[in-house]
Amino acid sequence: MKTHVKALVVGGGAVGASIAYHLAKAGWSDVMLLERDELTSGSTWHAAGLLPLFNMSYATTHIHKYSVDLYKSLEAETGLNAGFSVVGNLRMAQTQDRMDEYMLYASTAETAGVPYEWLTPAQIKERWPLVRTEDLKGAIFHPTDGYINPADVTQAMAKGARQRGVLIERKWQVDGYEWTGSEWKVTITKMVERGGNLVPSEEQMVITAEHVVTATGNHAQRTAKLLGIKVPAIPVEHQYIVTEPDPALVEYRKTHGEHPVLRDADAKWYVREERGGWILGPYERNAPACFPYGVPDSFRADLFPLDLERIEEEYMSMIHRIPSSEVVGLKDDFNGPICYTPDGNPLIGPAPGLRNMWLAEGFSFGITAAGGTGYYLAQMMVEGEAEIDMASLDPKRYGSWMTTEFAIEKNEEAYEHVFILHHPDEERERARALRTSPAYDRQKARGAQFGQVNGWDRPNYYAPEGFDDHAARSFRRGGWWQYAVEEAKAIREGVGLIDATAFTKHLLKGPGATQFLDWFTCNKLPKVGRINLTYALTTAGTTRTEYTIVRLAEDEYYLVSAGAWTAYDSDFLQKAIEDKMPEFGYISCHDVTTQWGVFAIAGPKSRDVLNELVRDGDPATVLSNKRFPWLTMRNIELGMCPVRAIRVAYTGELGWELHHPIEMQNYLFDQLTAAGEKHGMKLVGARAQNWLRQEKSYRAFGTELGRDATPLEADLPRFVDLTKEFHGKEALEKTGIRAKCVTLLIDGPADADPWGREALYDGDTKVGRLTSGGYSVAFGKSIGMGYVTPDLAVPGTKLKVRMFNELWDAEITEDSPYDPKNEVIRIDG
Repeated sequence: MKTHVKALVVGGGAVGASIAYHLAKAGWSDVMLLERDELTSGSTWHAAGLLPLFNMSYATTHIHKYSVDLYKSLEAETGLNAGFSVVGNLRMAQTQDRMDEYMLYASTAETAGVPYEWLTPAQIKERWPLVRTEDLKGAIFHPTDGYINPADVTQAMAKGARQRGVLIERKWQVDGYEWTGSEWKVTITKMVERGGNLVPSEEQMVITAEHVVTATGNHAQRTAKLLGIKVPAIPVEHQYIVTEPDPALVEYRKTHGEHPVLRDADAKWYVREERGGWILGPYERNAPACFPYGVPDSFRADLFPLDLERIEEEYMSMIHRIPSSEVVGLKDDFNGPICYTPDGNPLIGPAPGLRNMWLAEGFSFGITAAGGTGYYLAQMMVEGEAEIDMASLDPKRYGSWMTTEFAIEKNEEAYEHVFILHHPDEERERARALRTSPAYDRQKARGAQFGQVNGWDRPNYYAPEGFDDHAARSFRRGGWWQYAVEEAKAIREGVGLIDATAFTKHLLKGPGATQFLDWFTCNKLPKVGRINLTYALTTAGTTRTEYTIVRLAEDEYYLVSAGAWTAYDSDFLQKAIEDKMPEFGYISCHDVTTQWGVFAIAGPKSRDVLNELVRDGDPATVLSNKRFPWLTMRNIELGMCPVRAIRVAYTGELGWELHHPIEMQNYLFDQLTAAGEKHGMKLVGARAQNWLRQEKSYRAFGTELGRDATPLEADLPRFVDLTKEFHGKEALEKTGIRAKCVTLLIDGPADADPWGREALYDGDTKVGRLTSGGYSVAFGKSIGMGYVTPDLAVPGTKLKVRMFNELWDAEITEDSPYDPKNEVIRIDG
């Protein structure tokens, strides 16, 4: 057995086998996979093997599509049949809301090249007469989809890996990880059979590996403890039942092909054929999390008892949808652990705080995601970055604030939401009011409807007393839409106050700070007292993080970045500092996010409100352009509160960000709201702010800005200084312009706006996709931002956007269509 490898993959399920296969395929010849039991002995063995392409995530859709395409090719390469039954996937809808969901997904599917077709109830009945259709609105059908044998596809990928030189060792358990500074020493123990249990033997050895990938499935909590990190991957019980043969189905199959995978999302189940009978897989309420602190040693390829009472409603609804199933008995049942995460998406990427340690954990749809995960993770490891933006799946999207109880609550919620309508404006109820700014109660009393970002509850919009946010959700303009319109108008016409406390904030200083930041970011550094917008790049030259840099002193900087990405940004920043400190000198870096609250005040009357509160020897000029010009920082006093004020506004109006000591937030909030009352100041939430920033073409990280596009492709050359050397510069220049970011004004449906997931067309040709969408109060129509082929990225170009299965007129406008010369934002007073 080898004791030194380039990459060690821990875990022999479908995901681990795929990663080993793709690392070898990408050119790493020295790869080993370890499995503590037998291949497929974890969740893989009891998975139903479905391949649901349906996903509203751009990255996850690409991952699933790659898997489906790969699995069809494995037999030709390995000689092993992966058991792929390409029967299609039929997603039925009982309501118009569900059809709206499918239409939004369909547009997202187009951006990833996933085929689909629409079927009416009559067409469904004609093709599959055993299905009751009179209460359906219709369905979306994926003809290239189907189901697969999980064990067979895993063994096929494992054989493909072996053929490429991967060593696969079974019955070895990892018991320790040690980083030497250049490689991992992994202590492993031989597992042996005793009395039906798998137990550690006395035989141990150490494997040295440059890179380690963990794909440990239900054992993720044990892995996290060994690594000294937190991951929210905790299993939830998933049960499915297999019926005896259905005589009507057996008769039907004598003259017809197999049914597609049937999904009645409104009834919360999937059904497929199995040896003349049916498999029913429900996603019911109250399915419990299990093994929150680790899988017991005695639990191997085991199952839990069936809880038929818990899935009675779903079972009865299957009988309603497939009436012939009423006469058949139950043949078999499965109730096993399937790993989940709080948002239902896996954790794929570098482990927090560790070098050359990669996670592939938390797969609730592991068979569907396995192939694509191996492919894109191998790209990250071998080439430095994947061709798609994997940030939305990064393990560091959950910070150190995450606890076991939070993960249990949210994972159970994610499970029961698999088939609950995924409104784009959805905010789930569990584990709320967990991280709150001090002004939370004051905002709630004024009608704030909160959304959760990185654990923070922040106002999305404000509504009257008794308003039901849940009932207001929609795939079109929800019940909250008019309130967001009023908030956006308040900022454009008067003044509004936004709570931006969730912003990520770092304080960076020391003798090496200036030289480091100059290398780390692509723009010129600001002078003392000034700010600039800049980007840290990946090794591929794409955008890794967006920063507002405030220069407090010659070697002291205050960095502000997106609130959703605190741990993600902090990890990248700290690792870069460690790498460059020997070259640049000492640098201290502290995450000060929770030390500073932030209010953003904006609008033509914002200066008037602040003038009521500012204390200065010359109060008449303290906020003037002469003393406080645009894109500068000043320390001011608002009443008794010291404020680090930054003259910038994400809404594109005259405005300031008011960074203040968090413990003084309630005092400052009361002062601002009292002073703002006479000026008609309105409290404003994140949804109106998102619309307003699109009117200014302000790119946002996670939408327009990401690891699949360079700042030049984002059309931000003014923030890239090519006269200096910076991290990722060579790759940025080499990449060129593959696509370009544009802003579009859209003549869409009267009752809907785009969400930023829609496909863009030039005639019948797909030419790009939206990354953001919303409503423009300045232009009285829908607005969006997105990427198109460079030749089309010209103001005045007319395109079409796919919304609700129709193509609507859209026109590329000039950058910053609202106040393109920034006259409003610079106005003096």
